[in-house]
Amino acid sequence: MNASIQPTLAFWSDDEPIECVSRLPEAQDVVTFTFQAPSGALFRYKPGQFVTLELPVPGGPLYRTYTISSSPSRPTSLTITVKAQNASLGTRWMLDNLEAGMRLKALGPAGHFSYLNYPAKKYLFISAGSGVTPMMSMTTHMYDAGRDPDIVIINCARRPSGIIFRQRLEHMASRITGIELAWVVKETDRYQPWTGYRGRFNQLLLGLTTPDYLEREVFCCGPEPFMQAVREALAGLGFDMDHYHQESFHAVPAEAEDVPEDVTLDEDAKAQVEFATSGVSTECSETETILGAARAAGIVIPSGCTFGVCGTCRIRKLEGEVHMVHNGGITQEDIDDGYVLACCSNPIGRVKLEV
Repeated sequence: MNASIQPTLAFWSDDEPIECVSRLPEAQDVVTFTFQAPSGALFRYKPGQFVTLELPVPGGPLYRTYTISSSPSRPTSLTITVKAQNASLGTRWMLDNLEAGMRLKALGPAGHFSYLNYPAKKYLFISAGSGVTPMMSMTTHMYDAGRDPDIVIINCARRPSGIIFRQRLEHMASRITGIELAWVVKETDRYQPWTGYRGRFNQLLLGLTTPDYLEREVFCCGPEPFMQAVREALAGLGFDMDHYHQESFHAVPAEAEDVPEDVTLDEDAKAQVEFATSGVSTECSETETILGAARAAGIVIPSGCTFGVCGTCRIRKLEGEVHMVHNGGITQEDIDDGYVLACCSNPIGRVKLEV
């Protein structure tokens, strides 16, 4: 075909909503939702990244961040696999209300938790519960490349019936060499024989499943207590933690030396925040976050985690100075381009924002 008449590929951007086209139950309170772009645009992202959904829950829009469970090697659709906890609001709304044909506003993709950012010969993916979603995306991406990877996947669940993506991962492992799977459960299902591992993640389990763990790039995702146990197990065995990466939408306690000492915020000092696009100005204390000042002024800034992890509340600063202490939700390139995270930035003096 003549290059001059080849069709131009269109890629989705968050200016366009995404449309739910199907939902698939994975386990109890776990559903995979498949989305497409109404325009037919393709999805472009790195395996392991996430998007933030605007959910129309009663009382106003709610922003929740979810890892993409599909792979960019299959760009015609995007899947999100969610697990509703007891206190879930947004995820429970999705399980109860989100059906094929409904459209949602989505922001992103974003995030740095991708094996493409940390090239290595060998990988170890450790997850618990729905933390397997980025591992599924990254494993599928390697599988679709057609080459034999070298991945050990350790996934922990309460019981075998709760292992998400078990059949799909076992299928990929049966088709190529280089994908090793280890399932770990706390208890078994009644009348269902179990021949895998039982118990909790620990150093002994790590040695049994992955004898060469010291040679691998490690990715971990799951509840914070689980990830803490993984970190402690690896560190205790002499693992080089520069090769450890984790995905979490929970705040990581900062060490004292990580807190800048050159800025002292004064709760009695006043700041003037101008939201240029909205034409609204408001006065607040320097100890108030930009996100808090925006909400008080009736300005909606999408936000997810609210402590500088997910990057959903990234906005451009046009003028003035802010004090920002984040947890990895923004890149240095974005900061150099004038962006700040509203949830963890305090205005100093007069600040003008592109909102």
